[in-house]
Amino acid sequence: MSLVKYRRLPTFDRDYKELSEAERTLFREALAVFIESCKKFEAKPAGHLWPKSLRFEKLAATARIHAITWSFSGPDGRATFHFESHDGEMFVVWRRVGRHDIYREP
Repeated sequence: MSLVKYRRLPTFDRDYKELSEAERTLFREALAVFIESCKKFEAKPAGHLWPKSLRFEKLAATARIHAITWSFSGPDGRATFHFESHDGEMFVVWRRVGRHDIYREP
């Protein structure tokens, strides 16, 4: 399977710098699960089930932004992103990372 390609928006980079080391570790752990699921989704999108541990969701107030949540407390952990396609390959664009307040401007 191919590697999951991605890019980060400046808002994501700014948010990531503000995370504690513990929050970064939890995000990296969730990211490993997310990447494996993305590979499966890219290979066979129809009927794909995202891992329950990520609470994958499409944000209702947006046209294409999705979110994953890996922790609801101590510390709250969420990230927003959208998918793009380049030359037939899936591409993840990371938008925000942090706590629930990132949903104000996802």
